[in-house]
Amino acid sequence: MHWQTLDATPFLPPLYWRAMLKRKITGSTLPAHGLRCEVNVNPRNVAAYRKVCGFADSPLLPATYPHILAFGVQMQLLTDPSFPFPLLGLIHLSNRIRLHRPLGGVSHLWISVHAQNLKPHPKGATFDIVTTARDALGLLWEAQSRMLCRGVKLEGAATDAALPTPTHVSELTRWTAPADIGRRYARVSGDYNPIHLSALTAKLFGFPQAIAHGLWNTARSLAALGEHLPAAPIEIDVEFRKPVRLPSDVTLLASAAGSSGEWLLKGAGEIEHMVGQWRPIT
Repeated sequence: MHWQTLDATPFLPPLYWRAMLKRKITGSTLPAHGLRCEVNVNPRNVAAYRKVCGFADSPLLPATYPHILAFGVQMQLLTDPSFPFPLLGLIHLSNRIRLHRPLGGVSHLWISVHAQNLKPHPKGATFDIVTTARDALGLLWEAQSRMLCRGVKLEGAATDAALPTPTHVSELTRWTAPADIGRRYARVSGDYNPIHLSALTAKLFGFPQAIAHGLWNTARSLAALGEHLPAAPIEIDVEFRKPVRLPSDVTLLASAAGSSGEWLLKGAGEIEHMVGQWRPIT
């Protein structure tokens, strides 16, 4: 892997323009390089993120917050001319977070991003966006986001492994995902994907109405779970199923608090929006 170090966090508007212009698949090989960048943690931005996602005040960063710090670097990689797939239209299937140490006392981090693990899928091909965050002591946090690109043809057997639907769970809480949550999340994350912003922009990409961002659903669920989950080191897996159309009422069901467990986010009519698991890192 060849690593390129960025001088500063990428400026997003030109990257969105580049994403809008690329609408075709241009290859079937992932780039052989990754990107690195030093990022600073702004307490005011963290506070705004907590408010949008429902996290209580804490000396620790939310487990999902490094995703926000890494977003610009991820955009830089995914809109690079060498990247073969158009960013708009990629589907986020699942996410894994590995929190090696508590996220306390963090003022700046080294973020690294690369893509790997390109595989055939029944609907196209999947690949992983791998993001890591390091501080002066070493590896602090890492995440693996599995993405689907439809229309890609790869040789080999297609696989589509899925997390099991939780069975030993009970209702923990409920909330409403309001109509404007996509826009509010965009303001604190920098992620202005049109499918999350409004019904008008979502319809341009085949959705009848805007849908909640998968990472907002994840963050809101983790905020509600709170001390259900143990402190680091911990591994958290989520799988996105049916999108949460905005506005919607959802119910969070979870197993008992403990070192390992699972949860389910459901909507009206028993729709399964997301399943999740947590366990110690071994």
